[in-house]
Amino acid sequence: MRSSLAPGVWFLRAFSRDSWFRGFILLLTFFIYTCYHMSRKPISVVKSRLHQNCSELIHPINDTHSLNDTTWCSWAPFDQNNYKELLGAVDNAFLVAYAIGMFISGIFGERLPLRYYLSAGMLLSGLFTALFGLGYFWNIHMLWYFVLIQIFNGLAQTTGWPSVVTCVGNWFGKGKRGLIMGVWNSHTSVGNILGSLIAGVWVNGQWGLSFVVPGIITAAMGVITFLFLIEYPEDVDCTPPQHHGGPEEKEDNPEDPGNGPYSSRESSLDTATRCSKEPSTQPAAISFLGALRIPGVIEFSLCLLFAKLVSYTFLYWLPLYIFNVAHFGAKEAGDLSTLFDVGGIIGGIVAGLISDYTNGRATTCCIMLILAAPMMFLYNHFGQNGITSSIVMLIVCGALVNGPYALITTAVSADLGTHKSLKGNAKALSTVTAIIDGTGSIGAALGPLLAGLISPTGWNNVFYMLISADILACLLLCRLVYKEILAWKSSMSRNRGSSLALTHPL
Repeated sequence: MRSSLAPGVWFLRAFSRDSWFRGFILLLTFFIYTCYHMSRKPISVVKSRLHQNCSELIHPINDTHSLNDTTWCSWAPFDQNNYKELLGAVDNAFLVAYAIGMFISGIFGERLPLRYYLSAGMLLSGLFTALFGLGYFWNIHMLWYFVLIQIFNGLAQTTGWPSVVTCVGNWFGKGKRGLIMGVWNSHTSVGNILGSLIAGVWVNGQWGLSFVVPGIITAAMGVITFLFLIEYPEDVDCTPPQHHGGPEEKEDNPEDPGNGPYSSRESSLDTATRCSKEPSTQPAAISFLGALRIPGVIEFSLCLLFAKLVSYTFLYWLPLYIFNVAHFGAKEAGDLSTLFDVGGIIGGIVAGLISDYTNGRATTCCIMLILAAPMMFLYNHFGQNGITSSIVMLIVCGALVNGPYALITTAVSADLGTHKSLKGNAKALSTVTAIIDGTGSIGAALGPLLAGLISPTGWNNVFYMLISADILACLLLCRLVYKEILAWKSSMSRNRGSSLALTHPL
């Protein structure tokens, strides 16, 4: 059976035009995942408040701390000398739980109604985010509490990405998917910015509100999602998109002219069935191993592991690198590091636009990864010579590093989840997205960890590690790039043959 129609959208039926509803879903899912990222950000802002130098502050009356204690105003247990390890444990608790949970999340996501699953995930994420902040008001000083909350929050957050990508994939066909999702993927940066601004309001006072307020906003967005999210175009009598089978798809693989560069030899779903608006029996959910057999899933998953390793290392360590190497102040270093996110927005849009035009997702990713390696080397050696060069190189690095990351987690995941070898079983989209992003999240957890271990030996070694990971990500796509090149050559040969036939008719 088709999913039940959300109660809040009945009044929208009078305006049920395809483009209007598609725009509405794109905007709603944008706000949904903006809230997910917004609720992740406060911990990075509040870290400086959990452990700080209190030597210049006045001791309160009846304070029991020694006058020589410079961390009396810090929040136990993060007031100890090993506070970096403790804060790292809190970070890794979230990242590891997120990476592990992502593989399971997609399996549940394709077996449960998407609206219910996403709404429940947002409510739980909002709850655990708020519970972290309530530790301030409840005067909790036990490390296990904060670690446990982060583990549960990491698991709850895994409901977000597979669900929103599946929903957008249900509404948008492959034709403009790269560009649309490139623009749409800017929600990550918008969420990070909002999370920083909201957390910054209370970080120097009642820092618990830095978590409670984003938690409440996220939970409220979960209620809005329950009321207004529309899972399928057919639920409001809109035309479902064509995920494959267009003219450009039929001229790809020279070894199998009917299929695209990642295709198997199995036929696609019949067009009449694909475009029907009549409700039909839903196909069975795909298994984990079945999703891995989809051509391209393993290559793109492993590529994303190394691409996300690079991206998240920049996310967690770039401000400290700028602070130590360029000798900017802490605030200036943080502000300057946001230019990497600005470049990421530009890179995601450019990657989507180019891949739509060329129909070469793997080639687009590979070229950007090839260019990213020397750019990171140049930034490390020459990026701190002046403010202008630093700004330009940060934006370019952000575009080249985050462009492939954004493309793989959005358009590529949606493409593979609606692959023609599935014969119309679009329920695989949630599992495919979870496998790809879950594998990438392993890299997201490894990157900052490796940077922390390597950085004492010198920042040059950290960048060599990042460049090596970038090269490995590129090499993992070589087979898919080769197939795309063969497809382009076959297409050009057929087009040339057609032109000659028209010029010199028999």
